[in-house]
Amino acid sequence: MPLEIKLLQNTAGSAGRTTVKLAGSLDTATAPDLERRLAAVLPGCGKELVFDLAELKFVSSAGLRIFSMVRKQLKERGGQVVFVNMQPQINEVFEIIKALPGMTVFKDVAEFDAYIAARQRSHEHDK
Repeated sequence: MPLEIKLLQNTAGSAGRTTVKLAGSLDTATAPDLERRLAAVLPGCGKELVFDLAELKFVSSAGLRIFSMVRKQLKERGGQVVFVNMQPQINEVFEIIKALPGMTVFKDVAEFDAYIAARQRSHEHDK
């Protein structure tokens, strides 16, 4: 099964956020294409990278390796990688292997935005 990759920068009115929508299968055959596409956008993507996995049907260790690599690169510059809209079979892979410690998974973008807003409000109270 092929992999469809859509890159959306500064989505939902949030500057500095890049969303990567994946559809299909992220495996040994398709991972190199994702890796090339991400290598081109990572330097200028800001500090938030959201993987929208609503249409991802399968992920292999090759795909998990890319997620880990991207997380490391963004973490080094103070950014974060989050996952939203995971299908049950993809969520199960994350649950079973706990392959990506420190990664944050949200039900959807609205839940992620609410989390970010709450974090920012908590810092306002610290002042």
